Amino acid sequence: MTDNQPAINDEQIRNAKLVWDYHQMGHDLRPVDVAIGLGSHDLGVAAFSAELYRAGLFPTLVFTGGNSPTTAKVFPRGEAVHFREHALTLGVPDSAILVEPNAGNTGQNIELSRELLASAGLTPKSALLVSKPYMERRSFATARKLWPDVEVLCASEPMEFDDYLKSIGDEKLVIDMLVGDLQRIIEYPKQGFAIEQDVPENVHAAYEDLIRSGFTSRLIGA
Repeated sequence: MTDNQPAINDEQIRNAKLVWDYHQMGHDLRPVDVAIGLGSHDLGVAAFSAELYRAGLFPTLVFTGGNSPTTAKVFPRGEAVHFREHALTLGVPDSAILVEPNAGNTGQNIELSRELLASAGLTPKSALLVSKPYMERRSFATARKLWPDVEVLCASEPMEFDDYLKSIGDEKLVIDMLVGDLQRIIEYPKQGFAIEQDVPENVHAAYEDLIRSGFTSRLIGA
C-alpha cells in the first residue's frame, strides 16, 4: 500500500473475505492425469504444484504463462519459465515438467496447455488446475467451457485470507484482483469464454461495495 493510499478498513476486509471464500471451489483432491500450474504473480502456485507432485497426485505438470503488467518485473523471463525453475528446486524432475510460455490470459492457459499436451502425445481425461487461491472458480469455469471432455479439479495453496495478504504484501492489489476476477466470472459467460457460475447475493453485494470503495484497478477496461 502506498503512503498516499487510505488504509483499508475492517468492512472492506470483511467484504473481500466473502469474495475470497467464493472464489475457492473446495474440491477434494485425488490422482489425475495431469496438473496445470497457471502463471501469475504468485510463486506459491509453483510451490504447491511441486508439493502435490511429490504427493503422487499426477505424473505430468504443465506450467503455463508468459508475462503481464503485474508479473513482468518479477518474472522477466515469463511466468511459466520461473515457475518451472522453482519447481525444480523443490524436487520435481525436469522430465515431469512441460512449459507453455506464451499464454496471456486464462483461456490461452487452457487452450495452449491442451495443445502442448497433445503435441507430447498426452490426451488426459482428468486435469488439476493449480492457481492463486482467488482464481480457482474462474479457472474452473473457463476450463469447463474450453475443455469440456476433461474432468477438472481445482486447487490452490491452502492459506487463510489474512495470511495471503501478508504473503503478497500489497492488500490493495490483492483486493483489486479479487474484484477483477469476480467481474470476469460474471461477464465472461456472456462472451462465450466460460460457463456460468451462481453468485450468492451477499457475495455480489460485497463485490459492489468494494467497487464503490475504489478497488477497481483490475476491472475490465480499467
